[in-house]
Amino acid sequence: MKASYKQHILQFKRPSGTSRGVLLEKETWFIILEEGGRYGIGECGLLRGLSIDDTPEYEARLKQVCDALNQGHLNLEMDLRDFPSIRFGLEQAKLSLAADDPMELFPSDFLKHADPISINGLIWMGKPDFMLAQLEEKLKEGFQCIKMKIGAIAFEKEREILESIRNRFNKDTIELRVDANGAFSPEEALDKLHTLAKYHIHSIEQPIRQGQWMAMRQLCEKTPIPIALDEELIGVHDMDNKAKLLETIKPQYIILKPSLLGGFQASKEWITLAEQQGIDWWATSALESNIGLNAIAQWTYTLKNPMPQGLGTGGLYTNNFDSPLEIVNGHLRYNRDKEWSQNLITELCT
Repeated sequence: MKASYKQHILQFKRPSGTSRGVLLEKETWFIILEEGGRYGIGECGLLRGLSIDDTPEYEARLKQVCDALNQGHLNLEMDLRDFPSIRFGLEQAKLSLAADDPMELFPSDFLKHADPISINGLIWMGKPDFMLAQLEEKLKEGFQCIKMKIGAIAFEKEREILESIRNRFNKDTIELRVDANGAFSPEEALDKLHTLAKYHIHSIEQPIRQGQWMAMRQLCEKTPIPIALDEELIGVHDMDNKAKLLETIKPQYIILKPSLLGGFQASKEWITLAEQQGIDWWATSALESNIGLNAIAQWTYTLKNPMPQGLGTGGLYTNNFDSPLEIVNGHLRYNRDKEWSQNLITELCT
């Protein structure tokens, strides 16, 4: 088996705001496996500033992984615990290599019959007019679940936007989720949650920064809005520590991002532990290209979670790879009448 890697810089169609700043481009990497004329492709969804493997040694680590594969040696668990995006890319690539079609990793009705996955529509942070314009666009596209990122502009402006949404659509018409990305301080968080609760918010992701377990526990005990842990899960590897985190904080939800958690198997461990404790969950992509999004969507479909999932990021980039993935009426589906980029294998593998 031959292993190699390649970088690709994704360009946002328009600046996308988060509480950590405005995104103009997204760095991503691919692991390519080749054996007997067959190819396997896996995306290493690195998120600079958020992934625990955001280190200057990232490319060197990728090279070490490929060198080890070319020599026939790699202990996935021991060598890649601190590089979850590479671990995930390798997991994808192996599944891809073993599949009849390198882009169809998990056979199901999602692939065979275009059975769709319900997803949320994502509204990025920005000036109020920009955020409202995104909302109008998502509503026209048939979304019934909207996720709005908050924390980058004045809280009062964000409250006004939420109020304007609720003045037009009640909670039975539009489900509203918000993502604070840790923007609130522990001291102010509960008051802000009570303010947001007036707008019948389904859930809030990561209201305070990760790593403050007791402060987050107190919030989860008192919150008027269900809390979903997101960044909190990053960097927690073994089952004992995962169980301890959930038992300590007792969140209402957790959110699985395979690129940041170490892949499908690592994410499934979180799901198992959460379900044992009566904690709900959903899965989401982490700004991958259509290659990574495709793998995550196929895996997510097999889990049969009826909640809207966070898989609507495929249209963000000007230089994404053409794929059969499409969004129709707030659902993601795999349209077999569409094809992957004509030169995808050639472009990535040579």
